[in-house]
Amino acid sequence: MAESSSVPAAAAKSDAETEELLDRMLTRLALCDDSKLQALLSKLLPLTISSLSSSSQLVRNKVLEILSHVNKRVKHQPEIGLPLTELWSMYTEADATPMVKNFCIVYIEMAFERAPLKEKENLSPMLVVNISKLPQQHQEILMRIATKVIGECHASRVENEIAAKYKLMNDSHDRDLFLEFCLHTVLYQPPAQGGGSSPGLSIAQANRISGKVPLKGDMLLTRKLGILNLVEAMELSPELVYPLYLAASADSQEPVVKRGEELIKRKASGANLDDLRLISRLFLLFTGTTGAENTAMDSRVNPGNATLKVKLMAVFCRSITAANSFPSTLQCIFDCIYGSTTTSRLKQLGMEFTVWVFKHSKLDQLKLMGPLILNGIVKLLDGYSNSESDSVARSTRTFSFQAIGLLAQRLPQLFRDKIEMATRLFHALKVESQSLHFIIQEATNSLAAAYMGASAAVLTELESLLLNNCQVEESEVRFCALRWATSVFDSQHCPSRFICMLGAADSRLDIREIALEGLFLGKDAGQIISQNLDHRYPKLGEMLDYILKQQSKLLDSYEMREQKLLFPSKMYVAMIKFLLKCFESELVQNSSLGRSSEFLSSVERMCLLLEHAMAFEGSVELHSTTSKALVTIGSYLPEMVSSHFASRISWLKHLLSHVDMDTRESVARLLGIASSSLPVTSSSDLIRELVSLFSGTNKRFEVQHGALCATGFVTADCVSRSPSIQEELLQNTLKCLVDVVNSESATLASISMQALGHIGLSGSLPSLVCDSSSVSILELLNEKLSKLLSGDDNKAVQKIVISIGHMCVKETSASNMKIALDLIFSLCRSKVEDILFAAGEALSFIWGGVPVTADVILKTNYTSLSMTSNFLMGDMKFSLSKYSSDEKNVVSEDCHMVVRDTISKKLFDALLYSSRKEERCAGTVWLLSLTMYCGDHPTIQQMLPEIQEAFSFLLGEQNELTQELASQGMSIVYDLGDTSMKKNLVDALVTTLTGSGKRKRAIKLVEDSEVFQEGTIGESLSGGKLSTYKELCNLANEMGQPDLIYKFMDLANYQASLNSKRGAAFGFSKIAKQAGDALQPHLRLLIPRLVRYQYDPDRNVQDAMAHIWKSLVADPKRTIDENLDYIFDDLLVQCGSRLWRSREAACLALADIIQGRKFDQVGKHLKKIWLVAFRAMDDIKETVRTAGDKLCRAITSLTIRLCDVSLTEAPDASQSMDIVLPFLLAEGILSKVDSIRKASIGVVMKLAKGAGIALRPHLSDLVCCMLESLSSLEDQGLNYVELHAANVGIQTEKLENLRLSIAKGSPMWETLDLCINVVDGKSLELLVPRLANLVRSGVGLNTRFEDDKHVSGLFEELWEESTSGDRITLQLYMGEIVSLICDSIASSSWASKRRSAKAICKLSEVLGDSLSSYHVLLTSLMKEIPGRLWEGKETLLDAISALSVSNHKAISMEDPALPGTILSLVSSACTKKVKKYREAAFSCLEQVIKSFGNPEFFCLVFPMLFDMCNLTSPNKTGRAPLASDTTKAESDDAEDVSIPVDKLMNCITSCIRLASVTDLVENEKKLMDVFSISLSPGFQWTVKMSAFSSVKELCSRLQSNLNDFQGTSLHAHTTAFIHELFSSVSPKLVECISTIKISQVHIAASECLLEIAQLGRYISATNWRDIGLEGEVVQLIEKEKNEQARSTLKKCIDNLQNFERANAESN
Repeated sequence: MAESSSVPAAAAKSDAETEELLDRMLTRLALCDDSKLQALLSKLLPLTISSLSSSSQLVRNKVLEILSHVNKRVKHQPEIGLPLTELWSMYTEADATPMVKNFCIVYIEMAFERAPLKEKENLSPMLVVNISKLPQQHQEILMRIATKVIGECHASRVENEIAAKYKLMNDSHDRDLFLEFCLHTVLYQPPAQGGGSSPGLSIAQANRISGKVPLKGDMLLTRKLGILNLVEAMELSPELVYPLYLAASADSQEPVVKRGEELIKRKASGANLDDLRLISRLFLLFTGTTGAENTAMDSRVNPGNATLKVKLMAVFCRSITAANSFPSTLQCIFDCIYGSTTTSRLKQLGMEFTVWVFKHSKLDQLKLMGPLILNGIVKLLDGYSNSESDSVARSTRTFSFQAIGLLAQRLPQLFRDKIEMATRLFHALKVESQSLHFIIQEATNSLAAAYMGASAAVLTELESLLLNNCQVEESEVRFCALRWATSVFDSQHCPSRFICMLGAADSRLDIREIALEGLFLGKDAGQIISQNLDHRYPKLGEMLDYILKQQSKLLDSYEMREQKLLFPSKMYVAMIKFLLKCFESELVQNSSLGRSSEFLSSVERMCLLLEHAMAFEGSVELHSTTSKALVTIGSYLPEMVSSHFASRISWLKHLLSHVDMDTRESVARLLGIASSSLPVTSSSDLIRELVSLFSGTNKRFEVQHGALCATGFVTADCVSRSPSIQEELLQNTLKCLVDVVNSESATLASISMQALGHIGLSGSLPSLVCDSSSVSILELLNEKLSKLLSGDDNKAVQKIVISIGHMCVKETSASNMKIALDLIFSLCRSKVEDILFAAGEALSFIWGGVPVTADVILKTNYTSLSMTSNFLMGDMKFSLSKYSSDEKNVVSEDCHMVVRDTISKKLFDALLYSSRKEERCAGTVWLLSLTMYCGDHPTIQQMLPEIQEAFSFLLGEQNELTQELASQGMSIVYDLGDTSMKKNLVDALVTTLTGSGKRKRAIKLVEDSEVFQEGTIGESLSGGKLSTYKELCNLANEMGQPDLIYKFMDLANYQASLNSKRGAAFGFSKIAKQAGDALQPHLRLLIPRLVRYQYDPDRNVQDAMAHIWKSLVADPKRTIDENLDYIFDDLLVQCGSRLWRSREAACLALADIIQGRKFDQVGKHLKKIWLVAFRAMDDIKETVRTAGDKLCRAITSLTIRLCDVSLTEAPDASQSMDIVLPFLLAEGILSKVDSIRKASIGVVMKLAKGAGIALRPHLSDLVCCMLESLSSLEDQGLNYVELHAANVGIQTEKLENLRLSIAKGSPMWETLDLCINVVDGKSLELLVPRLANLVRSGVGLNTRFEDDKHVSGLFEELWEESTSGDRITLQLYMGEIVSLICDSIASSSWASKRRSAKAICKLSEVLGDSLSSYHVLLTSLMKEIPGRLWEGKETLLDAISALSVSNHKAISMEDPALPGTILSLVSSACTKKVKKYREAAFSCLEQVIKSFGNPEFFCLVFPMLFDMCNLTSPNKTGRAPLASDTTKAESDDAEDVSIPVDKLMNCITSCIRLASVTDLVENEKKLMDVFSISLSPGFQWTVKMSAFSSVKELCSRLQSNLNDFQGTSLHAHTTAFIHELFSSVSPKLVECISTIKISQVHIAASECLLEIAQLGRYISATNWRDIGLEGEVVQLIEKEKNEQARSTLKKCIDNLQNFERANAESN
């Protein structure tokens, strides 16, 4: 019980004691002076605040009383500090009560206001660590304190140790709170007069940032800059700091903007803009929360300012997350478009963001936003006028239309039900400015896809819209209308096809092309309908109905064709072609339609439309197309067309004289078709009429041509009928045709022959009865035809020769056949390809079995077999499939067997193996024609092996046509042959390609046989051509080397083998796909060669091999990868081939194939590739060397990548290095070929850069090779200069320095530097012995020097790794170091002396006055100063200077006479005549005088300096030569021995600084002379700057001692000195300011003048003499531009005026 009652008693006692203590403290506080208050508060304040933890009210009251007193005392005395650290420690104590914390935070805030800057800087980071665990009110206070300190301390930079403290903020909550506060601070702007918060902040947030007093001006600026610097130093992730930097870049203060933009570029450019948290924060900055109704007004965040919004929009337009952040995305867009504070720029960016959203948003989100945004876009477009020319407005509209196009692609259903948007866009294309047309056009085309599959009603509206717009003035509108017509509607839609027809006549090419594509009349228009079934055409009747609905008068036509065309001719052409396609399509799909009355009715109407199109005003193209269309219809429905035109004969006859040849021929065919429906008598009358048209005289060509053509077609039809026309009429007709051939020009003769051929197709031509004897037509015409066939009219020759073939189709007479063959064979030397093809066609008709019949030739638009099959290059079976017929020609087989035998012998015995290339070419064309056109004939089938052999032989022809046709023939033979033949053919081609096959049959050479193409091997000795066998033999005889002809033949055979390979490649490319598996066994042999041949120097070979490669290889990359080793083996072998083209091709192929390869693919070939590359680079042929250079570059790139550990796995990189580096060091760098050597050095240097530690095993070899190369690869010109250096006056030392500087710029030097970076202990063990050997044996200066430098570099690295510090290590080994230095100084090596002197400088620098062995070192140095000069001796003076500076006290104490000895030694060095050494001596003298500071030095040194100064004469350099050296200076090779006057003046300044005033006064005259000389105009401004320093030093010395000599004679002498100084030096200073235009001179001279002016007050009035200085200075002030100099000169004026006033008063 007693125990329990004692506790409160004790507590009460404790409270009482506390109260008493506090009371005493209050008394002490009241009695304390202000000067001691801070010390008292440092103990009192923490104790007082901690007492608040007591529960006693009395104690608390006493505490409050004390704190109140403290507040009153310190409130107006900011210099009184508070115990900041103690208060913070108390605040952070875990058991601190809330009341203690509350009072602590108040006084912490107060303490920070009074704390020293350094203390605040160090403590500030602690405020924000763990801040998330504090109450919110405390958070705000502490972060305000922290940001204020950041602004005060870090506005310019942040120290690393402070940044490290801020980085301790590891907790993400702490970091987020701090960054948020920083962001709000950066967003904060000074409040406007009307109140409100800053953009981007709420009122509460703004108050949280500013506290009680709003932030503004420089305080806000420094705070923002400090925050930016600190956040950068904290190295946070870009996503965290991006909003902060972005806000800064949109600030109102320029420095913040610049810093923000800089940090975005440098630190935040890599931010992940798809980070959801980041984008959410950025959206909040943009939109704020002003629209949130549930949020208090003070807490509603305002949107960012316009500048910030612009920058945010630029970010959103690069973020896919931003595009998918509904509803923020929508709010952002609408704020840009309709926001109350929006701008034209924001509208533009809003639309740009809309485009981005439509492109990248997910479909589910787009469905929510799309309709709303679309409505917004429409309203925005309606709000603009079309005339606005503002670029931003234009850009906004551009993005608006682009957005519509994108939305149409993503959400087509938004537009599909109405055509309003389509109407809007078409209208926009008409009214918007030209600059927007392209974008609107793109949007319109995108919108088209939205209407695919729309309802019938919508499509009907679209039809009307497109029809109205397809012919407007604006080309873009027409284009879009056509694009819609072809894309929205299917191909069977008649209205859209009609729009395409209208577009086919457009003036714009692009519109015409798209219209023709819509009608399937584009580039593939030549394909027949049966192969193009994927194109679905409308029915002919429906298409005609729609066209006639648009223009019902299209069926009107008149006999004289006077009707008017209702559309442009080009539109008719397209319409007719499309209707013809519809006709053919419908007929092909249902052949029974030909008997349908409905279909026939449509055809009848089409014929009427075609007749209408033949109107006289139509174009030639229209008439030709129309007439051919009628023939095409007739070829399908001959009875209908025949009966239709039987009543229109006169209309057709009128057209026979049409101006267009094609039209006349088509009309003639139509007459032939129509005549089949006429009675024989009517047909006979027609023939007579036609004959009369061409047999008369003075007829127009067109009339004759039309009549001749029609005669042939009508007569052929009549001959084929039964009963036929009368024999008499036939005889008469044939005679008239023969007469035309004999009497007319080649053109009409060919037409007449064509007519005879057409008649001959229908029946055997009878012999003509002449004078009671009958003669065959060919006999009659033989002589004339021979002349015509040898003429120049190639087209006529073609028609004639084909007509001969036609005439012989049903010929039975052997004699006639012989005449025909002789005529055809006479063309065997023709060089006109078309004639040869025509002759081949004629032979095919004579041979028999051609795939066309007489009806095909006579009643279709047939031209010729060669034209139909695209001159043998197309698919013959497909080309003629539409003319297929079961009709067979019945002829005399016996006669034709003889003919076939004759043709075969002519081809195989005479032409194909002829010595003349033209005959071989003709034979090839004719054999190929027979094989292609008559390939199914039994005789051809039997001859296939012989044909294959001939084509194989012809593959080696030089003539490209022969070669290509031979390869084409191989393909046809392969297609016709059986399995065995196919196998033999593949084997033969493979052996030709691989070069293992031999020619089975040789060509006999005659005199004019062409061995080489003209120009292939140059010209003869006399300048003539060299191509035939005779010319080559003559050349060999002229040169006296008959055996040379064999070499020519060898060369020709090689050329033939190349040609064979090329030809085989053409054949191979055609059969490769058919051959399939048969080629698989040969691929391993073929692929390496095919790869190489694709790089052959002959472009033709390249093309041929590329053909076969594409045919043979489906996946080139995979094929090469699978056969890579075989390819490498072949290419490496061929790189050493005796044939230059093989070497070149192999190098080029290797260069391409090795690119991008991995080590496991090329590792085993790497060394060989380098070897062949080097060999090619030294090839005898220039093109091979060029290929070798390319291979070298490729293998270099590959090697560097394989050896780079950052790009290749370490084991592979190491293996690559093991292969390549030893090879390059042994074979490359030591090569005698300059290009190889340079390439090797370049590769080695690049390897050293990227190989890293993989270089270590090869370090010893590499370093030694580089060191040796420094001398061995040195320019030999330097050796020549060295031999003659003495003769031309070049110093050896300078030359050696030049060589070293050149070596330092070499790749070897750079490589050696790289080697130092990777050296380790193990590699050093191998390297050091070799380096030592190299030092002993190296003969080149570069090698020795770099060796020395390399070793030094290695040991510097070891020094840094092995020592704990320079000072400690040097002191530890001082004895050894000093001993080594002294030995080196005493050695005979200049380099050793130089190094030792530099070492002494380093010792003095590091150890300073603790250098204990200075005396030994100084003695050694002083011994070396006297004597001859050598390169680098100035380093000894530098060492004496360093020792004097660091150890002057110890030197003076140990031996007082030693400083004088040093002075004398250095003074004598100043008289030397070597420039560099003398400059070092003067610098050393200055340091010796300064360091020892002995006043006696003035008298010892100044006389010598004065004498030297007296001997100087000003020149441009500011240096004066000695008088005794004048004669030397006159010689050209004398060295510059001038005195450095600036350094001399520095020595005089040092003497003045330590001299006594007495000595200065005594040497007054000499000093004035020195100043007069040094300030004279001839010296450079640097000399004058040194003189100014001397004058200022003198003024300072005189002024400081003048008062001490008051009343003495010295005082009088001093004032006289001052007067002289004023009178003599002041004008010189004024002159310097006037003449020298350098601001530094003006400042220094004006300061010097001020010093003299200030001394003027000591000049007595009696001695005063006005020298007019004041007026001159006033003038200088008026002209002076430098503010500092002008201010100083004004002070001079004030001093002078005061001085004059004082003198006036004393007088």
